[in-house]
Amino acid sequence: MSMSNTLLSVIKKLIEDDHAKVARIIESLDDSEAIEVLKVLPPLQSAKVIYDLQPSLVASFLIQVPDEYFEGIVDSLDPQKISDIILSLPDELRGNLLQKTPEKKKSLIRELLTFPEESVGRIVSRDYLAFHVDLRVKDIINKIRLMARRKSSFAYAYVVDGDHRLIGVLRMFDLIAASREATIGAIMRREIYSIDSFSSREQAANYFKVHRYSAAPVVNSENRLLGIVKAEKLIQEAWEDIGEDIQKMVGVAPEERTFSSLWFSLRKRLPWLNVNLATAFAAAGVVALFEDIIHQITALAIFLPVVAGQGGNAGAQTLAVVMRGLVMREISKARVKGLVLKECMLGALNGIIIGLITAVVAWLWRGNPFLGIVIGLGMIVNMIVAGFAGATIPIVMKKLGIDPAQSSSIILTTITDVVGFFAFLSFAVMFQKLIT
Repeated sequence: MSMSNTLLSVIKKLIEDDHAKVARIIESLDDSEAIEVLKVLPPLQSAKVIYDLQPSLVASFLIQVPDEYFEGIVDSLDPQKISDIILSLPDELRGNLLQKTPEKKKSLIRELLTFPEESVGRIVSRDYLAFHVDLRVKDIINKIRLMARRKSSFAYAYVVDGDHRLIGVLRMFDLIAASREATIGAIMRREIYSIDSFSSREQAANYFKVHRYSAAPVVNSENRLLGIVKAEKLIQEAWEDIGEDIQKMVGVAPEERTFSSLWFSLRKRLPWLNVNLATAFAAAGVVALFEDIIHQITALAIFLPVVAGQGGNAGAQTLAVVMRGLVMREISKARVKGLVLKECMLGALNGIIIGLITAVVAWLWRGNPFLGIVIGLGMIVNMIVAGFAGATIPIVMKKLGIDPAQSSSIILTTITDVVGFFAFLSFAVMFQKLIT
């Protein structure tokens, strides 16, 4: 056995009372010695120690141990811990580890592993150095010496607490100058800036513009350290994303390029143009149902785009808020009903206020108060439906496995146009004798 029997016996005595302290000891050991400790511990105790180890360190251990080791402890780990470990593994090994996870945990882990397409979480690097706050300087120096033999080089190390939350940063110069018996908590710098893993790459770019660092730590919603994002990588990704965003906004496939073939461009653009055409005909079909009354009261045609346009804008506001909520995982199943109700109530209030303003304008403009009532009522109905549609469409789309970003706005526009035209013109029929 390469590790001393004395150290191993000490660890076995500590494990029952203080597995967090055992984790600190393991962090100061060479990888081979640390793995040796974990392999001789019973699965339940090994899982307790792993919970207190940094995910990146656990990932480096799992690469070097037999598959049976993870299979023995996985039942004792919560989904969040497993997902953190998987994120710290190389891409080619993540699927293999996920396959060994119990089925009942897989769906939640997949959700935790999925970062939005344009978020910092998608480009985070696991090539960083972090230590727990209560480790001593001499332990850190020994660890860095061992890493230096493998040609690993770092200018900074990050400091985390017992729950792996980021609490400070450690400069190598401060480490060398400090007393070897001091804890790194006493010499670390607490003024540290971090980036949320769900932040957009544009927000991260602004961060680097202000602080001028070459890299920054990335944390999750609980301030747990996930990795770092490098300015060089961010700039490279940002240029690619800007082009893709512009194309998506107008119904162009992100993979289309300036000199893509004529057939490729036609094949990518034409379906979206046909979808838009279909929605336009749907709205036109509703107007056609009321052709007679529009012919009798031509003033109605003037206000049709007003009702539909306000409904579309109100729905777009709701859609933007809900889409962000989905991206940030703020909308749980239990809160969906409350969200939809809130947006419907907000739509009703907005509809009443905007409807009154529009009714007064229509009255003063056309000289008929009942025309104002008709357009005001149509506005209220459309705004309520817009709030409902803006809240439910992206949620339903996500549940069906469809990307809400590219389809929600088209469906929303169709609903607000159709409902807006139908409500407004239906009220016009009801009040026909009063507005002619």
